[in-house]
Amino acid sequence: MVMISAMASSPPSQLDAVFSALADPTRRAILSRLADGQATVNEIARPFEMSQPAVSKHLKVLEQAGLIERAVEAQRRPARLKAEAMADAVEWLTRFKAFWGDSFDQLDALLLTMNQTNDKDTDHG
Repeated sequence: MVMISAMASSPPSQLDAVFSALADPTRRAILSRLADGQATVNEIARPFEMSQPAVSKHLKVLEQAGLIERAVEAQRRPARLKAEAMADAVEWLTRFKAFWGDSFDQLDALLLTMNQTNDKDTDHG
């Protein structure tokens, strides 16, 4: 049995904000775009069929979750990825990796037993 201990270094509310932000496919696509480098709202909005204000709302959610930061450069406000909040989410999820492995090992053992039992029944039938 695997026990899941203390949370990642972020407080639970921050982790909730990260997962809430990641739940939206548009925001995940924005993060994927920002993985290639910083971008302005116009650059981020280009591949999406949405207005700049709509993109700005998504950026605000990502910023509040700590997943991006926005700089002020003259007339521009480029957005860029911030790794810390994402790293905390990955750390939290990684704690379940042992559980997944144990669960799959148990499933494999059960399927092997079922196949062996089925093979015996077929041999005698």
